[in-house]
Amino acid sequence: MQIEQNEQNEQKFSLMSIKAQTIRLIVKATHPNYAIINRRIIMTKKIKPIPEGYHTLSPYLIVRGASAALEFYKQAFGATELCRLNMPDGKIAHGEFKIGDSIFMISDESPQCPSTSPEALGGSTVTLHLYVTDADGTFADAIKAGAIETMPLADQFWGDRMGGLVDPFGHKWMIATHVEDVDPSEFQSRMEACFAGKAA
Repeated sequence: MQIEQNEQNEQKFSLMSIKAQTIRLIVKATHPNYAIINRRIIMTKKIKPIPEGYHTLSPYLIVRGASAALEFYKQAFGATELCRLNMPDGKIAHGEFKIGDSIFMISDESPQCPSTSPEALGGSTVTLHLYVTDADGTFADAIKAGAIETMPLADQFWGDRMGGLVDPFGHKWMIATHVEDVDPSEFQSRMEACFAGKAA
């Protein structure tokens, strides 16, 4: 009985498919705007508003010397270069690289855009927070590649082992590995104890 039902369903779906294809052929033959309609249908089905592999927010770094910066991020953070568009003068108009599961964008500073690097501004007000599996190892690699320590690595009260640095192009980074799950209800008391210890 079940086999007969399955066969009937298969025949039904087959007939529906044939009917859909027939209607498609009729529309193709008679509708003057078929190509446009078909293209719109395909675009609606296939194009994602957020491209595959990207998050809703992607940092865009402006630097003085984007090519050298890409090499630094490869050495310091194990970045993978995804693409670059070079200007006639050799500067990078746009580039993309990946650290872990996050895509970063990058370009050389340019007065035409305008886009200004931290070096031109005398520093950056933004800090990039990077989670890694081994904060100590990544921190050491970054220092070796030319970064400058701004905060020594230490176990923090909220459960991360974290330290700060600034890269050779003026961008600030916090390098962290999560080492302890702390109940949020303990954050305030832990912070107060941390500050009290530093004041003593």
